[in-house]
Amino acid sequence: MIKRIPYPALVGLFVTICFFLAAIFAPFLAPYGMSQVVGDVWEPASAAYWLGTDNIGRDLLSRLIYGGRTTIFVAIAATMVAFAVGTALGLFAAVIGGWVDQALSRLVDLIMAIPSLIFALVVLSVMPVTVPILIVVIGLLEATRMFRLSRAVAADLAVMDFVEAAQLRGEGRGWVIFREILPNAISPLIAELGMRFIFVVLFVSTLSFLGLGIQPPNADWGGIVKENKDGIVYGIPAALLPAVAIAALAISVNLVADWILERTTSLKGGRNG
Repeated sequence: MIKRIPYPALVGLFVTICFFLAAIFAPFLAPYGMSQVVGDVWEPASAAYWLGTDNIGRDLLSRLIYGGRTTIFVAIAATMVAFAVGTALGLFAAVIGGWVDQALSRLVDLIMAIPSLIFALVVLSVMPVTVPILIVVIGLLEATRMFRLSRAVAADLAVMDFVEAAQLRGEGRGWVIFREILPNAISPLIAELGMRFIFVVLFVSTLSFLGLGIQPPNADWGGIVKENKDGIVYGIPAALLPAVAIAALAISVNLVADWILERTTSLKGGRNG
């Protein structure tokens, strides 16, 4: 099985699994507590502090591990909200059609006309910034992208012969959506799911950098960049390490998503042939 996976996808899968395992077992892997002050400000890397310390003397490696746990958890939850809401509404709109389709499509167009970051900043500035609210806000904003894709794919599938045959058999809309259209639309949706996860990671990190994401003393990668950005002037790489982690996770997930899309598409083509 592993031999059949292309080398880039294998590397991406390995890196992604490492990030997820580090997030799951963060309390066991981190050498110090998330908010524990263990040394002086911005100490260099040493045997005691493998990546040095941050702006107030906390172990940077521990902060990165716990920050990855928070970032990945919030990103997964928000991506699942976006996938569930956006896909369900997109498939529903394509199958129902008429004024329902037009109303949902125009609502999504209205939301997408406002830059997502500005929309989130406005909403979060008047609401308590908690993890559940952060997940819901980001999830609903990203659901607009899933809606557009799922609706477009479902609209093409809804006129296919097998869908019309199911309707002629008297199958209900739920059957048509979840048993006929969804299985045939899953390939692009899975690929988009990976892309949404990447964008949500960047979104969460950006909000934390601007002060409206994960709140201190909890750690996340965007917040760590914000806390240590002043050290860049003095050549201290503390702010660059979480940026490298974000980039590595984004690239690895993208490699896996591309392979899954190629794999599912080729399997579908083989079955059709």
